[in-house]
Amino acid sequence: MKVISGILKGRTIKGYTINGTRPTMDRVKESIFGTIQNYVKGSIVLDLFAGSGNYGIEALSNYAKFVYFNDKNKEAIKVIKSNLNNFNLEDKANILNLDYQKCLNYLKDKSIKVDLVFLDPPYDLHVLNSILEYLSLNNILNKNALVIVEYRDDNLQDKYNNLKLIKNKKYGEKKVNIYKGEYYEVE
Repeated sequence: MKVISGILKGRTIKGYTINGTRPTMDRVKESIFGTIQNYVKGSIVLDLFAGSGNYGIEALSNYAKFVYFNDKNKEAIKVIKSNLNNFNLEDKANILNLDYQKCLNYLKDKSIKVDLVFLDPPYDLHVLNSILEYLSLNNILNKNALVIVEYRDDNLQDKYNNLKLIKNKKYGEKKVNIYKGEYYEVE
């Protein structure tokens, strides 16, 4: 795996063989970052099922301000720490070793808000609908936040309260949906 754009372009990300993870293909990542490039700079990012940290590191390479990396796999946490150390990015990250729901509750309880969320859980978990619902209802997302979802066979909706599907694309058996937060001023 390589960083495909930004200041770390071409650098190798360790962790391709972490047990229990499925790395995102470079062409998928390149397409996603091509779509969201105008939202990354200065953003606060959540990489909820981080694995090697591939998505979050790509965001930092493209000038994201800060990334919350979360994975419940201790091996993945070690790899993320190693990758961040390799790229001298430790001060731009908080690494959490929590179950995804505990991570979301942690962010909510600490009043942490994010601009970008990467959701790439193991395909057999089928938790995306509940996560998208939770994100849309619990004041974790900043105005106009983007949620990028990589999945295979979950039946996802076009809208979750204030999150609206703005793009979807298929790459072989995997699919990517991008949702954007819609916020309306109350008159």
